[in-house]
Amino acid sequence: MSSKKTLKQILDSEYIEESDDEAEAALERSTGEIDGNDGGEEVIDKNYCVDCKDMKTEIICRDCEEQFCVVCFDMIHRSGRRKQHEFVKTSPEGQEQPDGEYEQKQVQDMANVGDKTDKETVMQVPETVNSLDHKMLAMLSKHAKFIPMRLTSEERHLLRLLEAALHVSEYTDRVDIISYKSKAKRIVEQLKEMCSVLCGLVIASNLKVGKKLLEMKNFSDNSSWFQDVFEIGRRYKIMNPEKMRDTYGKMCYMIMDSRLPQIEDHMEFHLFKPIKTVYDYLSKPEDQGHALKVFEDKLILYATSQISPVGKTRAEINRLIRQKETAVEKLVSRYSSKHYGKDDIRQVLYSIGDYNAYINMNRRPVMRMLERLEAFRDPSIATQYSLGIQYGRHGARLTHDHMRQMEYVQQSLSLWSLIQREMIHLWYIADQDLYNPYEYRLASTGQGLNRIKACPALYREMHSILQECRSKCETWVGSSVVHLGDDAVPNALFFLDKYTQVPNILIPFDQTLLQINDLVKDDASLLEYIEAEYGSVDDLKLTILQDAFAHMFDGSGADNFYMSGSCIDGRLTSAWNHTNAIAKKKYYKIFLMTGFIGFNGQEGF
Repeated sequence: MSSKKTLKQILDSEYIEESDDEAEAALERSTGEIDGNDGGEEVIDKNYCVDCKDMKTEIICRDCEEQFCVVCFDMIHRSGRRKQHEFVKTSPEGQEQPDGEYEQKQVQDMANVGDKTDKETVMQVPETVNSLDHKMLAMLSKHAKFIPMRLTSEERHLLRLLEAALHVSEYTDRVDIISYKSKAKRIVEQLKEMCSVLCGLVIASNLKVGKKLLEMKNFSDNSSWFQDVFEIGRRYKIMNPEKMRDTYGKMCYMIMDSRLPQIEDHMEFHLFKPIKTVYDYLSKPEDQGHALKVFEDKLILYATSQISPVGKTRAEINRLIRQKETAVEKLVSRYSSKHYGKDDIRQVLYSIGDYNAYINMNRRPVMRMLERLEAFRDPSIATQYSLGIQYGRHGARLTHDHMRQMEYVQQSLSLWSLIQREMIHLWYIADQDLYNPYEYRLASTGQGLNRIKACPALYREMHSILQECRSKCETWVGSSVVHLGDDAVPNALFFLDKYTQVPNILIPFDQTLLQINDLVKDDASLLEYIEAEYGSVDDLKLTILQDAFAHMFDGSGADNFYMSGSCIDGRLTSAWNHTNAIAKKKYYKIFLMTGFIGFNGQEGF
């Protein structure tokens, strides 16, 4: 067990200790979360802002006798008596500079943001950003090439039409079957039917737009419109993986088939269009890269941050919200132009904010489970709550002693953490493999008839992630085989569906462990039951964790009784097997008390 934290601190903590690896720390910071102190004595570093304690000191207020960054000074001194406070700027070395009238006016103008028009004078943030900020900005700029744009209101209307059309479609039931009828004819017939349904829904919802579609007699004349509609559906699914569960596969297979050479020749168009990303949206040639400079401005780290309420008072949360809104308005004012209006820049910032929230929500439960795993390094806990498993007992297909199982679980969770970090990138790459104009084969994989299609780009990226994970481990336990384009994982769509389930598996465990303390505070009889049944609240948490770490990673995800599921994908299947048996567990009633309704976010498992 870590010497930095006690057992109770590990089990109760909602905070995550960042990795010592500087690149990993930069990545965590790039997700934009601004965490408060965990408590204890506050240490003031005069090199950093006294308010946010995160950005370097750039302004010293003589009346407050405190140092601030530009954003916090602007927020605190924008109105009231503080607006008249005297201040000095600091040089990059931290020395005071003369507060000339022009410089004084620049900062005072910043305090009046929102009260002036677009002609307002805004002081530029100093270019001397520390190395960590540089890494965060570079990583954000890299990820912007894969972050999808948030849907506009008009696009959401088209999304509803697409979902309605997909719900009534029987595409896979008509196409992916063994039949005497030509498959190409079936595909063309179903694609034309889908296009007809979409046109009919448009006419019913908006006659003016529908009339324009009817003026074009051939579907190929409206090819760009159909491509836009299907791109909207894919873009929405990336940031909302829990949506379109019953219809997304049909949509993907429609696009895949439309790109087959013989189908495209007959239809005279296809349904594929690259995902509209933040970087592509800001890359208009006529803008000459002005809008792309937003990724060099450190204010974007605050404008796109996710504000976590954990460990913060209402006043602190309100302060962070105001700070974020101020940063957004400054960036909107600074980078809007005749090519990109203020609403366009806002949409970009909100899209990046959605991405940050997505990564935080999906990755932090994995990291918290990794931190809880450290509790089992304590010899006394290892003796009472051993993670050891043996082949043939309780469905296990592997035999590991306590320490080897700990290494196996740690490696699996670390790999899942890295995959969640790169999930948006993996969606982008999967598009290349799923919709390339190459043939696939329909075969029985033991899970029914499925389309088996090679995933070369996704395979390379997964091996890169796996290599990064292995480089952090002294030894590797289990198999490192990645199944892609075979019977286990037939195509890129199956891969995405598997790994978007990781948060669905771990979030219920994470939330139950976090809420047990609140339950016993409000119910003394429940505390008596827990103490009588398990010994203490901590013992209950250790019981849940011991069962999860031992049997969620026991190799039961194999395809048959002669193999062990220790491969990369088998580990995830083993975890699913454990969730299917959760209702038989002694502690299941504790899950129900914390609001658990299922691992799919709905009733059932």
